[in-house]
Amino acid sequence: MTQDNAIVVVVDDDVSVQRGLSRLIRSAGLATETFSSAAEFLASGLVAQPGCLIIDLRMPGMNGLELQRALVREGHAMPVIFISGDGSIPDTVEAIKAGAVDFLPKPFHDSQLLAAIFQALHKDAEIRGRRSEADALRERFGLLTPRETEVCQLVAAGLLNKQIGFELNMSEKTVKIHRARVMDKLSVRSVADLVRFVDRLIPKSHAARGYPDT
Repeated sequence: MTQDNAIVVVVDDDVSVQRGLSRLIRSAGLATETFSSAAEFLASGLVAQPGCLIIDLRMPGMNGLELQRALVREGHAMPVIFISGDGSIPDTVEAIKAGAVDFLPKPFHDSQLLAAIFQALHKDAEIRGRRSEADALRERFGLLTPRETEVCQLVAAGLLNKQIGFELNMSEKTVKIHRARVMDKLSVRSVADLVRFVDRLIPKSHAARGYPDT
């Protein structure tokens, strides 16, 4: 599973490596862009583009691991593949722990790199799909009024209408009205669906609104 607009970005200060990898990537039917430094790549605006990133470990200025750290720090999800002629075991461990898809020592076979690329593109598509779904859920949750939000949380916690009314100092009839509006706005049909909806928003919706865990 890849995205139609996915791009494979190569960051390597060796122009001959850039050209060779670009030919290989294009031969697989994939779009690619090459950069000679981390700073050049970061200035390109491609960091948010669907795709994956092939980084040379040793580069002048910001090296590969430093670039990976910067991407993680800024919350960018583009999967990374490292290539290196002199990578050490600690470098490899750090890169993989930080989420790198693969760490390929030079020289490597074309098939190895292509396999890593398609694995990275698949990972990127999955990450972006989950983020898109989460954004849609948060958007629907944001339609609730403060009172409806309270009712939603208590329903998801397993409280009955009478108990919710006691907690919020309202009649059971009013609870039912709010509950029906919650179900409608969130497009859920049952309490089980509502519980799953709220669970998928944890912890972001709770943290953002200051909710206690339910």
